[in-house]
Amino acid sequence: MSHPVKPRKQKSIAKCQAVTAQGEHPQPQLRTRVPLQTPVLVLNASYEPINICGARRALVLVLKGVARTEEEQGSTLHAARVHMPMPSVIRLLEYRRIPHQTRALSRKNILLRDRNTCQYCHCILSTGDLTLDHVIPRSRGGLSTWENLVACCHDCNRRKGNQLLQELADMHLSREPRPFSLHTSRHIMRMMGSSDASWRKYLYFED
Repeated sequence: MSHPVKPRKQKSIAKCQAVTAQGEHPQPQLRTRVPLQTPVLVLNASYEPINICGARRALVLVLKGVARTEEEQGSTLHAARVHMPMPSVIRLLEYRRIPHQTRALSRKNILLRDRNTCQYCHCILSTGDLTLDHVIPRSRGGLSTWENLVACCHDCNRRKGNQLLQELADMHLSREPRPFSLHTSRHIMRMMGSSDASWRKYLYFED
């Protein structure tokens, strides 16, 4: 005779009840849950803005002693052995020389360069609703380069198919694709930080 399998969540509920019975209040834990992919501005040791990373990566840099928190988000990370404020801006403790081109060619960086915007219909979409399109299709000699890859919605990608743009009268690129330069990166940092008071003073805005 088989016995019914208990749902796994009952173990979590029992554990939660046991913790509460010992005097712990669960509400603070709910308040401290924060997304670990929240954007964080990264400054060089000279306070020059050089990058944007996720909060998880920023916390690792701070915990390793590579960077220090300059501005906080207002939330706190509660882990088993660490309680620390979530950073909004961090600064590297040692100066890093930034080459002219520092971005790897990847899907993430193509979407970041194109600001999550389909380069054909100009719709701003979530990362999951976008794909990459080879302007010159690979089957027709196109390469996977900064100049030949663009963010594209699934509808435009299907409509373009294996054709060249000159073969389509109603499809045009919104702008010429270029490598992800330091200028591009700084422009994106300024765009993302324009409404964030903790970022503005590091991005050379005039108040």
